[in-house]
Amino acid sequence: MWQAEVRVDLDAIEHNVRLLRAMTRAAAPAGSHGAEVMAVVKGDGYGHGMLAAARAALRGGATWLGGCTVGEALRLREAGITAPVLAWLMSPGVPLDPAIAAGVDLTAASAEQLEEIVGAARRTGTPARLHLKLDTGLGRGGAPAGEWPALCEGAAKAQADGAVEVVGVWSHLACADEPDHPANDAQLAAFHEGLATAERCGLTPRYRHLANSAATLTRPDMHFDLVRPGIACYGLSPVPGLAVDLRPAMTVRARVALVKRVPAGQGVSYGHTYHTRAETTLALVPLGYADGVPRAASDRAPVRLGGVNRLIAGRVCMDQFVLDCGDDPVAPGDVAVLFGPGDDGEPTADDWAAAAETINYEIVTRFGSARVPRVYSGQSPERSEAESVGGSA
Repeated sequence: MWQAEVRVDLDAIEHNVRLLRAMTRAAAPAGSHGAEVMAVVKGDGYGHGMLAAARAALRGGATWLGGCTVGEALRLREAGITAPVLAWLMSPGVPLDPAIAAGVDLTAASAEQLEEIVGAARRTGTPARLHLKLDTGLGRGGAPAGEWPALCEGAAKAQADGAVEVVGVWSHLACADEPDHPANDAQLAAFHEGLATAERCGLTPRYRHLANSAATLTRPDMHFDLVRPGIACYGLSPVPGLAVDLRPAMTVRARVALVKRVPAGQGVSYGHTYHTRAETTLALVPLGYADGVPRAASDRAPVRLGGVNRLIAGRVCMDQFVLDCGDDPVAPGDVAVLFGPGDDGEPTADDWAAAAETINYEIVTRFGSARVPRVYSGQSPERSEAESVGGSA
């Protein structure tokens, strides 16, 4: 008998990726097959389980995977996944030789990173598959405009020397979740300028990529050769109010551990931020911030129990929180649903994000700890030990 679980609908992930791929095809010029899809599976598949999510995304038509770190990319390779994988966040000194040997695509956003990649390629005797990243205005990763020409020249020389193959040029958007924000057009213009600079340096990369989930959904002019959806693959929209047939893949639920009657005026949980207004029934739910429940959801987030959505009563603790059920019949073992797709009236990840004053990305990524197993439905994944510990359907 399970106590708490994160249920992941792999068919939903497959559906979402298939929908995104269809959107790139529909937006493509006549005679083109449209941009390919890189499903981003970093952060353990946004909390859904990286390997299972990757396989579902590939079934849905993704041809690339995004792993962010070298470790994530290598985990995909070690699981037998052969699709192209891009890693883009490497601190100095991170071993790159295993990634190059495994055919992982790497990103250079500075002359120093390019030098490290070239050195690793020479040690392995294998040309590195390289993507150059330009900062078009996000002000985070990527080479600034003033350093971009030198980076392109250095990459062209390394390619001529046989140390790298420049596969892609890319950038990332700051305000794509606001489709009409002027920064989007400014970044698109800067990206075009960066591509022109790369071409003047003799680089003609197969893949130009800029669009994240939001731009994939709302800006077909940013699709280029490859799009990089992340949160949309898991059925959540990055653009508030956008009507798209995405299916949320994650449901988080737990069985009530304890039920008791308490008098009016009873303080509940640490700090007594909540007091009962009348004699009532309290239900103890065995999930807390060690499991992914944001402490910021205290007194605010909705949970469905007994067919009713109820706000958490008092502070979220490390392992548990409390619901005030009034006089409703509730018993130990009853299932409390924190969030899911909303099909049965349960709260959604968006509801939780609003309650915790954060974004849906953070809500789903927090879940899936070692003591709260993921349970998969839909196409059965080839699970790693870490994905299946404690799990049962």
